[in-house]
Amino acid sequence: MKIHIIDDDEPLRTALSRLLGACGYRVSAYESGDAFVQAETGDEAGCILLDVDMPGLTGLQLQDHLRARNSILPIVFLTGNGDIAMSVRAIKAGAEDFLSKPIGKDALLDAIGRAMLRYEAAAQHNSQLSELRKRAATLTAREREVFVLVVQGMLNKQIAFELGNTERTVKAHRHSLMEKLGAGSLAELVQMANRLGLVAA
Repeated sequence: MKIHIIDDDEPLRTALSRLLGACGYRVSAYESGDAFVQAETGDEAGCILLDVDMPGLTGLQLQDHLRARNSILPIVFLTGNGDIAMSVRAIKAGAEDFLSKPIGKDALLDAIGRAMLRYEAAAQHNSQLSELRKRAATLTAREREVFVLVVQGMLNKQIAFELGNTERTVKAHRHSLMEKLGAGSLAELVQMANRLGLVAA
């Protein structure tokens, strides 16, 4: 697990790097949000310790940038002068925590621990969604049509009429698509459709 420290305070960056390195974490430190963006770190497993108020790209702006990129790296904000409104905005936008400087070791390590668990959950979700998308890509055009109509609540007879097929053909398509997707029930099929964005959740 890697921790990205983004703070324009060099002594703090150094102190945090030493502390977290001694705790067994791999650490990368950046003096600004812009430097982090230019480094193109990707989503290597870990989290971000992010100062709110920095020259150039602020912490909140970097958070927005990462969200737009669909990054799953959790963010723990660090601030010397954060107010309640700023904290609320950061948390609503998905931040794991909002810590005030000077930062206590226990509070920091607790926040990082929660952030790492959150990363693992998000990574697992993404992996499962990627696998589901691969399975969905194996559906024929007709199976995909039947999939959408089934999860909209239509009966086989109604789908047959809608598509100009026999009910027997619709049943065959339905059986095939459920097998390809690994769905054991209609409820599972609906959940899969929601995750794939085929119908409103």
